[in-house]
Amino acid sequence: MTVANEPAGYTATQILLHWVIAALIVLQLILGEDIKPAYRAFSRGTEPAAGDIFNANIHVYVGLAVLVLAIWRFAVRLMVGVPAAPSEESALLKRLAAAAHFLLYLFIFGMPITGALAWYFNIRAMGEIHELAKPVIIIVVGLHAVAALWQHFFVKSDVLVRMLRPAGRRAP
Repeated sequence: MTVANEPAGYTATQILLHWVIAALIVLQLILGEDIKPAYRAFSRGTEPAAGDIFNANIHVYVGLAVLVLAIWRFAVRLMVGVPAAPSEESALLKRLAAAAHFLLYLFIFGMPITGALAWYFNIRAMGEIHELAKPVIIIVVGLHAVAALWQHFFVKSDVLVRMLRPAGRRAP
């Protein structure tokens, strides 16, 4: 079996993983502050309130789910490949897109890892890195979404469409 480095589009698995991870990250960004009361209580050696533990567990388990799904997504990427950037895209935009995707992968791996190290091993520095990364991931995810919409509506490329429909199901 030959691995295609530049398939015509994404597989259904790649698309599903993309959107599930995206939804979980948005959920984490919305509910992320809910872990702080439990983390502070554990750091002080006191017992957190039951509701705080529940909120913290949701955040931790969703974060671990993001990590597991990210590993799966990256494995599929290595096996299947990804479509090439649109041919009409400039070299600068191709480099910017590659850098943005690198940052997104760094975050979908780094945020759960730093969070888990802070939560399970009480490594304060990891918690600080995790916390400092939050505004950066918001900016990177926002730019990613804006770039996809810009590609779709202004450049008229298939960048957004190919993340909505699996390869082979696109209209000509």
